[in-house]
Amino acid sequence: MGMVITIDGPAASGKSSVSRELARRLGWQWVSTGAFYRGLAFAALQLHIDLDDVKALAELTHNPVWSVRMDDARTRVFFQDQDVTDLIAHEDVGNFASKVSHYPDVRKALLEAQRNCSRGPQGLVAEGRDCGTVVFPQAQAKVYLTASSEHRAARRAAELGLDQGDMVKAQQQRDHQDSTRKVAPMAVPEDALVVDTTTMNLEQVVDKVVEFVKGKI
Repeated sequence: MGMVITIDGPAASGKSSVSRELARRLGWQWVSTGAFYRGLAFAALQLHIDLDDVKALAELTHNPVWSVRMDDARTRVFFQDQDVTDLIAHEDVGNFASKVSHYPDVRKALLEAQRNCSRGPQGLVAEGRDCGTVVFPQAQAKVYLTASSEHRAARRAAELGLDQGDMVKAQQQRDHQDSTRKVAPMAVPEDALVVDTTTMNLEQVVDKVVEFVKGKI
């Protein structure tokens, strides 16, 4: 396993933007581990697999009908060789992903694939909800981003062209699911730098993270 920096936090706290820019500055790869759950949920829906059928979901994690690939711009998900990255960004897919992420057998089945992203000559910036606590607990540097519910909802609503009020409710539900699940709940990793991005722009956040990371790697 190469060097790893983890960036965790709730939805729309800026994880992807910060991770991508941090990786660019360092010349490292980056991955959104949430793409694995979104991809799995999307594939299950397309194949008409019951999201309560844990055995079938765990088996689907190894099915080559879908895959996750890293590139400089995005963590891309493919289903039947078609790029469905834009489709899995929808909020309903995120809610389905949160549901399947509650299952220990599913999480265990995806863990190896997530960790394999760190193999290679470059370091890795990994973002998600349990990167620093579960996926890469031995990461050299850990960051946790947060922001007010209203700010996160406004950011996400602008991205997807949705109503901000509806987005607040959806994200509150999602945050509750992710922070109260029995297996690998979303939490601040030990020794993590906590950054509230509510009143900060991207450059300010990345500068702060880079300063922290330089003292860790």
